[in-house]
Amino acid sequence: MPTMHNPLGWVMSASRRRALVAVARQHGLLVIEDAAYAFLVEKAPPPLAALAPETTVYVSGYSKSVATGLRVGCVAAPPQWVGAIERAIRATTWNTPGVMTAITCGWLDDGTVDRLEAGKRRDARARQQLAAQVLGALRRVSHPASYFVWLPLAEEVRADQVAAALMRERVSVSTAEPFATSARVPHAIRLALGSVDFDTLREALETVAAVIAERTY
Repeated sequence: MPTMHNPLGWVMSASRRRALVAVARQHGLLVIEDAAYAFLVEKAPPPLAALAPETTVYVSGYSKSVATGLRVGCVAAPPQWVGAIERAIRATTWNTPGVMTAITCGWLDDGTVDRLEAGKRRDARARQQLAAQVLGALRRVSHPASYFVWLPLAEEVRADQVAAALMRERVSVSTAEPFATSARVPHAIRLALGSVDFDTLREALETVAAVIAERTY
């Protein structure tokens, strides 16, 4: 996820992207670019697929950027990989619903997708501003237009205990474990800011801040 990483909100720099595709070309590696949240970043560097189309599979969709129920995705791949990808899609999902595909294509043509994505960007920024206001001095890792906040925790605070305490308050968060790429799990929790209304979000963020404060010495 070079553009709007989940959960950290990072956007890979143009120089880093060039370096990555250079390594992929040197070693004959296939790059799979997950662009599910790329729509949230305005003026992002060119995607990896634009820098190295011969070795990159670009994957995106519209359930995140347009509507949750719009279960339509898209893949751009090197010609030699198209057949294998088509077979994998048929083996795992049978097909894409025709009505949803027609709706998506129509909305792409008439500008509806662009309009809805712009609205999502405004919404995400407003939610990040609310999170910054409520969480105050808590250390945060995020992007100004991300729907996620990564909260590193102090050494004395256990992420699983924070998550359990929040669940008792009807606030669901993720520990770092599902996102860990090695045996060493980061000491953090992830907050998702979308879905709920702003009043509910504010209340949930206040609960998060209070629970962490209670466990920090």
